[in-house]
Amino acid sequence: MKYVNVEQVEPGDVLARSIYTSEGLTLLHAGVQLTVGMIHKLRRFGVTMLSVKDPLLDEVKEEDVITEATRKDAIRNLSAALQCVQTGKHMDVRGIHKSVNSIVDETLRNRRVLLNLGEIRTTDNAMYIHALNVCMMATVMGVGLGYNTAQLKELSIGALLHDVGKLSVDKDAPAYKAKSMENHHTWLGFHLLRKKHEMSIVSAHIPLQHHEWVDGSGIPRGLVGDEIHDFGKIVAICNYYDNLISPLSEEEETLAPYEACEKIMGLAEKRFDHKMVIHFLRSIALYPTGTSLKLSTGEIGVVIDQNRGLPARPVVRVIRRDQQASRHMAEEHEIRDIDLGEEVTVFISGVME
Repeated sequence: MKYVNVEQVEPGDVLARSIYTSEGLTLLHAGVQLTVGMIHKLRRFGVTMLSVKDPLLDEVKEEDVITEATRKDAIRNLSAALQCVQTGKHMDVRGIHKSVNSIVDETLRNRRVLLNLGEIRTTDNAMYIHALNVCMMATVMGVGLGYNTAQLKELSIGALLHDVGKLSVDKDAPAYKAKSMENHHTWLGFHLLRKKHEMSIVSAHIPLQHHEWVDGSGIPRGLVGDEIHDFGKIVAICNYYDNLISPLSEEEETLAPYEACEKIMGLAEKRFDHKMVIHFLRSIALYPTGTSLKLSTGEIGVVIDQNRGLPARPVVRVIRRDQQASRHMAEEHEIRDIDLGEEVTVFISGVME
């Protein structure tokens, strides 16, 4: 499997990762052979990156912290809950709790696995993929910080629903037109969750605090340092990171994961708590499995595995193909796997488009 720009995908390429709708239904199954029509439709849906299979990487299996079934159920349950909010109906959170229980249990079982955020985003599912990514990152961080199961579930629920207030924003309200914080999605999300007896007040504070910065420059209340709950500090980092790497967010430019991590490091003790930044960087794969890299040796390879504890030093497979061979042919090639955790004189010099 490799992660490529949709403009590089050709008819006949095989999809390596399923694509979901906002309702958690499968738009395209992994294993489908892409056609010209499918590729054009994916472009119209706003897809910019795809996971496709490569004959020389078939035995490489991306380790997932959360199973595909759990991710799919989480999107479905989140969609149902948010539709209730949009239509003014009672939000049934039983599905949310079920998904969170699975996410926490699987994260605890796979605590040695670095998180790869490889879900394919479309204009339809982007909000749900963002919420799920933030939830998974926050839960992985919580495990690393030693939180107990009850704390992890509180963190996970608040992270999954951190943007729920966006669906309650009334753009016709005087408070919105006056740009009052009363109508900001942070406050609206807090008020929505705190009224749910199935939700803890700690979970409700996550939507309220995920835009607060430790230097006091955040919103909606301008809290400083330890005035912000640790869960709010965690989700602030995860939310910002996922927006940075998403081509469908409101950020000015889309960054590669390692670039987004560098930006977050630069904001430690300004926007983000320094301790939380360290735990975040230990949790995420700076070069996700399937990423094409250029090495200091001049060779180009694909990330095939991660080194826990050394997120900037993955295992890279370098493939030398016969220049006359098609990229779909595996007959003429030479393969070499380089573990950058052991090859200390080899460095990553760039990420290939």
